[in-house]
Amino acid sequence: MSTRGTPLLNREDPDKEPLTGNVKVTREDWLNLARDVLVHEGVGELKILGLSNRLAVSRSSFYWYFKDRADLLDALLDEWEARNTRTIVEYCARPADCINAAVCNFFRCFIDPALFDQGLDFAVREWARRDGSLRLRIDRADAARLEAAQAMFVRYGYEKSDADTRARILYFMQLGYHALEVREPMELRMGRLEGFLRGFTGQDAQPDIIAEFAAYALAMDARS
Repeated sequence: MSTRGTPLLNREDPDKEPLTGNVKVTREDWLNLARDVLVHEGVGELKILGLSNRLAVSRSSFYWYFKDRADLLDALLDEWEARNTRTIVEYCARPADCINAAVCNFFRCFIDPALFDQGLDFAVREWARRDGSLRLRIDRADAARLEAAQAMFVRYGYEKSDADTRARILYFMQLGYHALEVREPMELRMGRLEGFLRGFTGQDAQPDIIAEFAAYALAMDARS
């Protein structure tokens, strides 16, 4: 049994509208708790009774928002795709003055936890080891992310085959960086930024691009 406690509920959040009537928890509450359990304990612990006990509500509350457990799992996967895959696709397509600035846009997804949920991403991948149909969904997501990164390089004049190679190096390196749970000060990581960009793009980055992104990353790190 986890001792982490329940994520902040709507009824306890002063920034949320007060709940009315007999409503004790919202759909968002169920999803937030389910996501937390998935990330920290695995899909096997996602049980309606267990979730309702943690929320201190009856099981019937669950069925106001979801048809069944499968419906809840589908909602989590939809959130995963919207928050992670769609974010990478959108940030790769953002306008930038040069390829190094564009790659920094890609990096923003992994610096700001509000943009890309790393824990959720790897929890879904772990889940897929036990569910072949989910593996196909992950493969489609990875393909969409890689296609967006490849298109980013093509947009700045790289040949398609070169863009494909660089996109794969960039994307799989970034995922591996977090899969290995690399622990290092943000100052140290940003000290390597110039070399990282040169390695990914084959071009030297302008000092202002390096300075702007380093300042952003350090500010995000301080906030977290």
